[in-house]
Parts: sequence; C-alpha cells; structure tokens
Amino acid sequence: MLYATFKVILTSVLVVAVSEAAKRSTLVGAIIASVPLVSVLAMIWLQVDASDTEKLARLATGIGAPFAPALLESAAVAPRRRHFHASIAASLALTVGAYFAMLYGLRFAGIEI
Repeated sequence: MLYATFKVILTSVLVVAVSEAAKRSTLVGAIIASVPLVSVLAMIWLQVDASDTEKLARLATGIGAPFAPALLESAAVAPRRRHFHASIAASLALTVGAYFAMLYGLRFAGIEI
C-alpha cells in the first residue's frame, strides 16, 4: 500500500509541476506537458511492478496509436477560451469519439491493439 501511495504522490507532483510552470510561462508549461509523462511513468511502473517485457512492449506500441485522436483535445479547447467548461466537455467528447472511430477503423483493417 505504501508503494501505491508513493506512485500516486509522485504522479500528482508532476501534474502540479506542469500547472505551476504554466503559470509562470505558458511555453515552459506546454513543453513540459507535451512530454509524455503519463506514458513514461506507466512504463516505469509496469517494469518495476511486473518486469514483463512483453507487456511493456505491448503498452509502448499501444501508446503510439491513439496519438492523433489525442491531438483533437488540444485543438478543440484552444479556440474557445471564453467558454472553458463547454470546450473541455466538447473536446473530451470529440476525443473519445475519435478513439472509437480509430479503433473501429483499425479493427476493420484487421489490426488489433
């Protein structure tokens, strides 16, 4: 339980660091946020917890596939600064829809993730 708590705290600290950096400089905040911290942390935790190279390879491969749909989230929020909550909700809905469309398209092409 202590180890899980450590992982949650470390991950939370990184998210807070991004938001604090963005307060001072949006460019620095954007650069830090663009680094795939969640992906890197997930791979580190999986390696430490399971030491299963096959699972790690599948995770690393699977992380790249949803990259394009994830870009829709940023693109949908950026132009709607005045209606922040509505734009966040719309961007999340758009991103989830794009994920399902991508998975359907890949499955249709015979590619399983």
